[in-house]
Amino acid sequence: MTSSPSTSPFSLSSPSSSSSPSSPSSSSSLSRIRIGSAPDSWGVWFPDDPQQVPWQRFLDEVAGSGYEWIELGPYGYLPADPAVLAEETGRRGLKVSAGTVFTGLHHGPAVWDKTWAHVSDIAALTQAMGARHLVVIPSFWRDDKTGKVLEPSGLTPEQWRNLTSLTERLGHEVRERYGLTIVVHPHADTHIDSEENVTRFLDATDSSLVSLCLDTGHYAYCGGDSVKLIETYGERIGYLHLKQVDPEILADVRAKGTPFGPAVAQGVMCEPPAGVPALGPVLEAAQKLDVDLFAIVEQDMYPCEPDAPLPIAERTRAFLRSCGV
Repeated sequence: MTSSPSTSPFSLSSPSSSSSPSSPSSSSSLSRIRIGSAPDSWGVWFPDDPQQVPWQRFLDEVAGSGYEWIELGPYGYLPADPAVLAEETGRRGLKVSAGTVFTGLHHGPAVWDKTWAHVSDIAALTQAMGARHLVVIPSFWRDDKTGKVLEPSGLTPEQWRNLTSLTERLGHEVRERYGLTIVVHPHADTHIDSEENVTRFLDATDSSLVSLCLDTGHYAYCGGDSVKLIETYGERIGYLHLKQVDPEILADVRAKGTPFGPAVAQGVMCEPPAGVPALGPVLEAAQKLDVDLFAIVEQDMYPCEPDAPLPIAERTRAFLRSCGV
């Protein structure tokens, strides 16, 4: 769940916007939605990779393209020293909305200590940067870079119990020790992906401990309807990632069984508003929840040419302003 207005990390005043007369949201600003972007929109998937732009360039360009909020991205890409990171973000007018962790909790209690060691470092940095959310991405059943199959695509009943119970434990520990809310991110090529698996996961977890990061692109990639999910499980939506898929490329990906990493290289995640789902209705449905929500733009583009992200980010920010945010 998101913070109540009294504890919200951001002001509730309406952001400035230049809504288009044709926009479905032109009559009123989506005042409880806070827009940001992330290293992912600059083609960053790993802490260090020669195909990725330097972190200084990411910070310069994300600020220059009109965003105020960012995520930390893969731990180690941005400076892990909170004093350094606070200086670098502050002088660019940037603030951190969340950190991100990857977990394989379906493997059971044996992985807890290793998982917590990973999570605690990132949670500490996230807390130090004044953020309140930790995005939790389940581990991939096939490698996101090579497409190699790592384990079965489905979970056994015992693995489902491990996944749900340990995610609840993670939510409790992160809240108690760091004051953060976990938001679990359904993701292609993980075990929390389709409508069936997302709703199964939500129905089996405690709403006071586990919220959802709804990624509109990943959910569409896996056949889900984001507006329907918001309308049905609105109290569980704690965070948004804004993303679109190219329906023609997605059809080819599905027909061929292409792994997610190669599908991204093929261009399956596209620049708004060219793909699906339409983001205006998603934002309007989220606004009706009457809670404060971050909506972080993520256009998976690994790998990409270093000069590609900035103009896309500028156009995407302008498009979202036309939607009222």
